[in-house]
Amino acid sequence: MSSSLYRIADQVTRTRWRPLLVGMLVLLHIAALRGTGDIWARAFMVAHFGLFIIWQPFMQGAQRLNVVQTVGITVITAGILLYLNAWVLALWVAMLAGLVGGKVFLFQARWLRIFYLTVLLYLVLLLLVWVVPSGFPGLRGGKEFELFAQYGLPVLFLVLAAVPVEGDTAEPQIVDFFYAIVIFLLLAALVLGSFAFMTVGGVTYPAALTFTLLVIGGVLFFLSLAWNPRAGFSGLSMFFSRYLLSIGLPFEQWLHFLADLSRSESQPDQFLRKACSGLASIGWVTGGSWQSAAERGEFGTTTAHSVEYAGRDVTIRLYSRHKTSPSLVWHFNLLGQLIAQFHLAKQRELKLQQQTYVQALHETGARMTHDVKNLLQSLNVLCSAAERGPDVDPAAFNALVRRHLPVVTQRLQQTLDKLQKPQIESGRFSQAAAWWEQARRLYQTRGVTFESVDDPEGVLLPKELFDSALENLIQNAWEKRKLDPKVEVTVTFECSSALVLRVCDTGRPVAEDVLRGLLRGPVPSETGYGIGLYQVARQAEASGFEFELVVNDSGRVCFQLRGQLRVGAAGRADTVAGAVP
Repeated sequence: MSSSLYRIADQVTRTRWRPLLVGMLVLLHIAALRGTGDIWARAFMVAHFGLFIIWQPFMQGAQRLNVVQTVGITVITAGILLYLNAWVLALWVAMLAGLVGGKVFLFQARWLRIFYLTVLLYLVLLLLVWVVPSGFPGLRGGKEFELFAQYGLPVLFLVLAAVPVEGDTAEPQIVDFFYAIVIFLLLAALVLGSFAFMTVGGVTYPAALTFTLLVIGGVLFFLSLAWNPRAGFSGLSMFFSRYLLSIGLPFEQWLHFLADLSRSESQPDQFLRKACSGLASIGWVTGGSWQSAAERGEFGTTTAHSVEYAGRDVTIRLYSRHKTSPSLVWHFNLLGQLIAQFHLAKQRELKLQQQTYVQALHETGARMTHDVKNLLQSLNVLCSAAERGPDVDPAAFNALVRRHLPVVTQRLQQTLDKLQKPQIESGRFSQAAAWWEQARRLYQTRGVTFESVDDPEGVLLPKELFDSALENLIQNAWEKRKLDPKVEVTVTFECSSALVLRVCDTGRPVAEDVLRGLLRGPVPSETGYGIGLYQVARQAEASGFEFELVVNDSGRVCFQLRGQLRVGAAGRADTVAGAVP
């Protein structure tokens, strides 16, 4: 039987909420007009309170009342019957106006908002026109106030019944308590201000009410200007937002702490441990625990009240002395997101360092492999000459060995030095004249034409860079010669205004699909992957030179190495000037 009554109450609340609210206001109106001393007025107030229990937005209509709630309703009902007076009635009407006002700004439907605005208007008029003037001695507002309360206010009931409210079958019972409290305080200030004007100024109630309305309106107008001003400063809204962001948590100090810790700690797990331990500095935190993919830890002491942030990689739980409010839970979620983002950034930074180290090892290995390949080709030249047997000219063979063996030995020593210290780039400069003469003696007999535009006497150049560039470019040209024996190779050296090494051949141009990635990384081609040219480009960039393909036409393909001219004695140079455009 009781469950059926609960279901009926819930059904009435959901489907007949508007007649219920209008009936509640009618009973309140009758009780207020009869006066608080009338026994029937108290009976009407009890009936009004009963309808309010069904309509109220705090508990669902089908919810069972516990002992405390039942006792509370019984006490309020007995208080209405025994102690109803003007102060209690005024306080109740003001509270009811606050609840209705807290629902006005929550609805987007036009007619629904008009309905609640009409209810709010009725309650405010009832309070100011009838309850306050008739309930306190010496505050009679005149015969006009009584006539308006008796015959004018009931007209609003007809307006409420005629308003076409959308969504009659599913009214959301929600109250914005901030607006409700503001409206209640405004009504209290309006009534008490009227009392103050009447007592101090000796004016009538209508005049006091008018003066109080003007003062409150002026104050609200000033606050609205200060809340969102147009004079160029932030206004009270910014200070209010900063206050909300700092409830229970020194937000700016925490950001500074995380930023300093991020600069001083590079390991992700160590950063997470220190950041979570720093949470103990917050006043309402007694302890906590954290867990990541790698490890977990705890700090402080545990309590019965906790709040948890569960991210993708980090889970943090904090313990507090008291139950945390929703604002603190929101702040903690924001705090947990900051820690998780910093931790993720540290993980990415560590992974990037590892990838950079692996890439450096890979590039060093690729460069060493290419150097060994070039050395092997030089040895193959000597082996092919030695395999000719009696047909070989001993004098020519000895000259070939004298030219190649010192170069092979030198290159092997350089390769060994790079293997032992791959992270150190050699910066030794050599005389350009000696390097140019050695290159001519090494390659001129192998079908390569050398042309020197200027006198290289006294000019310095980075020997390893020029050796690597010359070997790779000549080797690529020889690969073209295997496909077309008529391919000619020309090496040009200039040192007038800039240091320029240009290698040209008469073979086929570089394909368009290969050209897009050439010198930027490995690219597949008919003769290889362009790793040697890529390494030369990286080495030239580290030395302050430019290495590029300057001509790519059919019958003429030219690569050029260009850098700043340097004159002086050969030796070690720690820095090299930037490339000349």
